[in-house]
Amino acid sequence: MLKFAIDHPVILSVAILILSLFGILSIFNIPVQMIPDLDARVISIRTIWPGASPQDVEKEILVEQERYLRRISGLERMVSTANTGSAEIELEFPFSIGIEEALLNVNNALSQVPGYPENVDQPSIRAEAFSSNSFMYFRLMPISGDFTEEDILKLRDWAEEYVQTPMERVAGVSSVGMRGGASRQIKIYVDPAKLAERGIRLMDLRTAIRDRNRDVSGGDLDSGKRRYLLRTIGRFESVEDLENLVIAERDGAFILLRDIGHAELGFGEVRSYAYSEGKPVLAFSVSRQIGSNVIEIKRDMLATVERLNQGLLKNKGLQLVRTADDVVYVTDAVFVVQRNLAIGALLALGVLFLFLRSIPATLIGAIGIPICTLAAFLGFLITGRTLNVISLAGVAFAIGMTLDNNIVVLENIYRHLSMGKQRLQAALDGVREVWPAVLAATLTTVCVFLPIIFIEEEAGQLYSDIAIAIAASILMSMIVAITLVPAAAGRLLHSHNSRTSLLSRLGAALGRGVIVSVHGLTRGILRPLATIVIVLAATFAIIYYLTPDAEYLPEGEESKIFTLMFAPPGYNIQMMREAFRTVDKDFVHAVGQDPAVFERGDSEVPA
Repeated sequence: MLKFAIDHPVILSVAILILSLFGILSIFNIPVQMIPDLDARVISIRTIWPGASPQDVEKEILVEQERYLRRISGLERMVSTANTGSAEIELEFPFSIGIEEALLNVNNALSQVPGYPENVDQPSIRAEAFSSNSFMYFRLMPISGDFTEEDILKLRDWAEEYVQTPMERVAGVSSVGMRGGASRQIKIYVDPAKLAERGIRLMDLRTAIRDRNRDVSGGDLDSGKRRYLLRTIGRFESVEDLENLVIAERDGAFILLRDIGHAELGFGEVRSYAYSEGKPVLAFSVSRQIGSNVIEIKRDMLATVERLNQGLLKNKGLQLVRTADDVVYVTDAVFVVQRNLAIGALLALGVLFLFLRSIPATLIGAIGIPICTLAAFLGFLITGRTLNVISLAGVAFAIGMTLDNNIVVLENIYRHLSMGKQRLQAALDGVREVWPAVLAATLTTVCVFLPIIFIEEEAGQLYSDIAIAIAASILMSMIVAITLVPAAAGRLLHSHNSRTSLLSRLGAALGRGVIVSVHGLTRGILRPLATIVIVLAATFAIIYYLTPDAEYLPEGEESKIFTLMFAPPGYNIQMMREAFRTVDKDFVHAVGQDPAVFERGDSEVPA
């Protein structure tokens, strides 16, 4: 193989070129994210029961759901919470159980619950992980001040159909959540005195409405050569139809709903309010699918929002405004890592030139940098990983490590050239002598990092990108070092005498100094023992006194401040809304404010 590589450099160059093209194409097919996707361990179940007390929620919902959920195999922990109008259950599973399997088991368990109270929404199930968090936020607000808060609240049903749905159709979007507003609802008002006068109970009224408001299949009817499908139409088409509903019969007379009360089309209970800059809005939060490209989602989402703003929303006097998105931090972080990667490559080339003291040799050694970098990207594509801060950091780490094999091979080839051998023979002899050492060094490095891939916990998911980048780059660097480097050296490298250059003299002096120091420290018995004791003592002292505080992930700074207020148990939404508005008025005036106002002391809140 070595002889073939040296004798047929064109074939080798074509093979390397094809591999590089695959690496370049892989870059455009790898999703870009902030950090790698983490597999969820927690499944959250939320059930809405409007207006119910925590005690009723516990008895009617949580107890029934827990009876079937606790039978799920592999379940490690279950935490249930009953709130006013809602029930929440968190289920925790080990990493050995796939999230798809866990979701299927949870859904099957919930399907066995016999039933819920009539106005309970169906439980919503979702996997809780960092990847499922929302990363883009929009607000729907009027272009001018013609809309009142009540008008904004009434837009919810319309926004669900004409705004939320187009946003959810964007490729890569998992879901779009909406806060604020109230859904349309028909309200029925009855006079208790009229009910008592006619001997009608509220349950009778409720039963009559439920039985009447539905369409019923009547089967089919054969007549001649045709078959007719029959259906009884009973659903209410308008409020007037509802008021004409027959509730009961008394003394041969029908009692209609309008005889004991009336109905009107209104809006249901407001479950959430949304404000931006002190004004009522409808807030939208965008969540992505696992493995999707956040940059592409942002581009497509902004195009969809612009199309809505220029068409449907503009005609209605509304606009969608981007409140915030985390994609800015993704692009900034990726740019910083890419810049540092380029700086690291240049510094590595500088060190390579410092020791080789030859421009052709430096260029030959640098051949492996772009090829091994592309190999790392190809490794990401094959293993289904993403481009993120951690994976790019792994590529940056691998750059310096990929030069080691090239330097070893080049130095040995240069040594054979100095013996007076021909270039091709020197390249062949040089790589033959060191390729076992290059192979051993490569495999030991790969064996150190590769086990990280098999760690199932979040730490393994986070740092497996580094292992993949380094393993792929190191393996490619070995192939380059024993094939491409000797082939290029056999054609381009020249023996020259640079012993009189300043770099050579500095390098020789440094080498002599190191050798003298080693000889001095290993002389006799006391010096080696003292050296070992001092090194061990310094090591333990550094571990004991200088080890920093342990954290799971480093703290990152963002140009945002989040404030959460938790109301005492039992507070209704109106009370929490008033508490929010009390605090909000102290800050809203500073939105868009000139920073100089705060610097002069004229405002207590920064811009």
